[in-house]
Amino acid sequence: MSPCCEKQGPHSPAGSLGRDSAQGSQPNHPASLYIAGVPVSDSKDTGCGEPSTPGSEWRMFTPYPKLPPIRKQGGAATEGKRMSLVSREVSESKILSMFELYKDAEEDCILADGIERFCMDLEVKPEEFVVLVLAWKFGAQTMCEFTRAEFLQGCKALRADSIKGIQSRFPELLADVRDRQAFKDLYRWTYTFGLDSASGQRTLPTDMAITLWKLVFSQGEPPVLQRWLEFLEKHTNVRGIPKDTWELFLNFTEQVGDDLSSYDDTEAWPSLLDDFVEFENDRHNQNVTTD
Repeated sequence: MSPCCEKQGPHSPAGSLGRDSAQGSQPNHPASLYIAGVPVSDSKDTGCGEPSTPGSEWRMFTPYPKLPPIRKQGGAATEGKRMSLVSREVSESKILSMFELYKDAEEDCILADGIERFCMDLEVKPEEFVVLVLAWKFGAQTMCEFTRAEFLQGCKALRADSIKGIQSRFPELLADVRDRQAFKDLYRWTYTFGLDSASGQRTLPTDMAITLWKLVFSQGEPPVLQRWLEFLEKHTNVRGIPKDTWELFLNFTEQVGDDLSSYDDTEAWPSLLDDFVEFENDRHNQNVTTD
C-alpha cells in the first residue's frame, strides 16, 4: 500500500479511531476547511499530499480551477446559422404571393399562360420531364393547371417558397423517380393527368398518349418503345388508349425483352398488346411490308 494511502484524515473514521486509541484527544489542532466533504488546509503540502507544517490537515487532493467550456470551431454565429437553416420553415405567405404572380385574372388557379410564365422563371420548358415530375409532386389533377391548394401544398412538400427554392429541388425530384416504385406511381398518375377532366374524358386519346409516353420515358427509354409508338401511328383506327392498356404497358416493357421473345400470349395482356406483338412478328418474318 502506498504511504499516501496509509494516512487518514483526522475526521475520517479510521483516523479518529487510531488517534483516540493511541494518543487520546489532541486539543488545539488547527481548524480545517472542507470542500465537498474533503478536509483541506491553507498550508502547502509536499509530495503525496504530505503536510508541510506539523499539525496541518492532510489533503486527499489539490483542487483544480474550473475549466472553461470548449467552444466549437466557428463560434456561436456559425452554429446559430446552421441551426436556422435546419429548422427553417417555408413561408405560406411567400408561397401565396408567388401563386398570385401567375394566377389567372378571372380564375383562382394558374392556367396555361401562367404555367408558361412559371416555367420561364424556373428556366425550364413546359414539355420537360422535370416539369411533369413537379406537377406530380404538386398533385395536379389537370394538365396546364395548378389550383391554389395544389400550388400551396406542393411548395410546402418541396420545402420551397421561392422560384430559386423550387429550382434547387430539381435534382432531388429527378433522383426520387429513379426509384422503381416512385416511377411506377408517376407513370400511373400521368394517365389521369393527361385526361380532359372538364369534358368527362375517360380514355386517353392516342395522340396524347404517344406524347406522354415519350415524355414519361424520356429519362430511360425501353427498347420496345419506339416500335410500339410506330405501331400506334400506323394504325390510325386506334383512337384511344384505355387505362388498363396504359398501366400494363409498363409491365410489358419489363417482361417481354428487346425482341419480344418473352411474350406469353396466354397471359391476360390487353388485346392491343397482342395485336402489337403479332404485327412485330409478321414484320420480322417479312410477311408484311414496312412501307
